[in-house]
Amino acid sequence: MNTGRHPWERRGHPMRALAFTLLALMLALTGCTGSPSSPGTAATPGASTSQGGSAAPGPPSTGAGQTAPASPQIPEVTRKLDAGLQLPWSVVFLPDGTAVVSERDSAQVKSIRNEQTTTVGEVPGVDPGGEGGLLGLALSPDFATDRWLYAYFTAPGDNRIARMKLTGDTGGSLALGEAEVIFSGMPKASTHNGGRIRFGPDGFLYVGTGDSQRRDQPQDTNALGGKILRLTPEGRPATGNPFGNNPVYSYGHRNVQGLAWDSDGRLWASEFGPDVDDELNLITPGGNYGWPTVTGAPGRSDLIDAKVVWPSTSDASPSGLEIVDGVAYTGALRGQRLWAVPLDGETAGTPVAYFTGQYGRLRDVARAPDGTLWVISNNRNPDFALILRVAP
Repeated sequence: MNTGRHPWERRGHPMRALAFTLLALMLALTGCTGSPSSPGTAATPGASTSQGGSAAPGPPSTGAGQTAPASPQIPEVTRKLDAGLQLPWSVVFLPDGTAVVSERDSAQVKSIRNEQTTTVGEVPGVDPGGEGGLLGLALSPDFATDRWLYAYFTAPGDNRIARMKLTGDTGGSLALGEAEVIFSGMPKASTHNGGRIRFGPDGFLYVGTGDSQRRDQPQDTNALGGKILRLTPEGRPATGNPFGNNPVYSYGHRNVQGLAWDSDGRLWASEFGPDVDDELNLITPGGNYGWPTVTGAPGRSDLIDAKVVWPSTSDASPSGLEIVDGVAYTGALRGQRLWAVPLDGETAGTPVAYFTGQYGRLRDVARAPDGTLWVISNNRNPDFALILRVAP
């Protein structure tokens, strides 16, 4: 299969029991299906093992004199919207609040305004199959003036990023302009295609890629698979990248699915593990996150431990990621729940699960201009493909 390498690559008590029963009932009535003791833990270095092993949940990891962040507030679903979408993957918001959504298999971009869904256009050159297709979307930081919409997609020979002018009236008559491929050569496969793109506070485009089932790629800083990349808006390696004139920002990843920044500008990423150890990572420029040598938080000095490890992938498979008021929210695919992870600086607290099994696979989480979270399910049953508007 054509790997599409980029040119630069060539190199007890009864009363106590009653209290707990009442608490559980209250949580169930509000839609909360998790608790601070739900599967998934703040990582304790050494609690996880090399690939192929399993790990028992450990207590929250804290530094000397530190305490774990408090559990997040219970989120509330304020609206369930059936927008008629088919396998939606990513959502971004225009300045006026219009939602723009990608559909993986149809390669179509849809807009949602006042709960009305409209087809904006189809991204050319998309080759859907397996986990590939039209994946992540991102808006230019200067969208108000340049109108660029960026899309990550699977082509016949590789994964690519293109940008298109989003023309027309944001009130409802949007259209896609001609597609300009700005970056290509990211390896493709039926699975592990990565796909999340997002502009950071520094104005550069960050890209989460997968290993495309090629285990030699994540540890090779001259390869694009299993990485977080950092690009200019035109698709060139960003100034200040850790490996010189190279797009690689961090490496040793398996399949990055979510990117988000906290209020202090720290980058966090959600990532699929194999049969164990899904991860939430705090990203350091040039950092090696261990795949395929290790997963989770084995405590090796030459590798960077995950901040949160979900030992059982059936509880998580974390996808889209958003951080609001010191809480990282990530949608779970296999886990079919919304995970909330309280953050305090570089410390992650114990994850809490909500809505377990109620809405199916949750693919993306994004903050709308009105402050609500949009949580998108991408179940194959169209009657179960919903957008949840959540007050975090």
